[in-house]
Amino acid sequence: MNIRLRQDAIVRSLRRNGTSTISALASEVGASRRTVLRDIGALRDQGFIIHAEPGRGGGLQLDPQSVQTAPRLSIVEVFALLISVASMRAAGYLPFSKLADAGLAKIEKALPSDKVRDLRHFLDCLYVGELAPQVDLSNMGTMDPVLLPAFETAFLQRLHLRFSYRDAKGETSSRYVEPQAMLILPPLWYLVAWDPARDDFRHFRMDRISKPVCVQGATFRRRNIVFQDGVRPVKRIRR
Repeated sequence: MNIRLRQDAIVRSLRRNGTSTISALASEVGASRRTVLRDIGALRDQGFIIHAEPGRGGGLQLDPQSVQTAPRLSIVEVFALLISVASMRAAGYLPFSKLADAGLAKIEKALPSDKVRDLRHFLDCLYVGELAPQVDLSNMGTMDPVLLPAFETAFLQRLHLRFSYRDAKGETSSRYVEPQAMLILPPLWYLVAWDPARDDFRHFRMDRISKPVCVQGATFRRRNIVFQDGVRPVKRIRR
């Protein structure tokens, strides 16, 4: 269990049980007492009010009104929210768009400057448009949840991406590409990448991509992509 998931589990346990001990929390999250103590200190730094009763029978208690004062959303989570709103706009259905924009603006303003920079770089790679009516959607699958974190690393660090790809005929191949953009044509999502083996751009449906791996080592340059009419970049955030 990574740090964030462990700390979330500690907060949930304290909210659910009212009180707990360091030993009980350590057993519940599968960590040492020392690690849980560090997590408690980190949670307090984030704004959670956690009381500790001294003595062998003492325990920890989370203030019922306690809330975190620092945002804990990762870049990929904020990006997921932004692209969800953008894809709904592209589909022509977003009944509460002003409320959604206001909520996202609050999240963006609370982000530290380094995360804002990364988010802007990530958004620079995002485009939306409308899907051609003749595209067959009968075999549309689900997207692997590991795709977005892998794309975040690949796009921000300019790393090559290796993955398995299943084409329209159901044949699977291994691809090694330079990820250049994400294209949303609701309800389909595409990875737009430069394929060195074919010396050209390729569009990969994201519901057909699996087992993505960022390849450490040589980086690549950003290439100019010429999209069809109607495709537009997502509006960049303001700070």
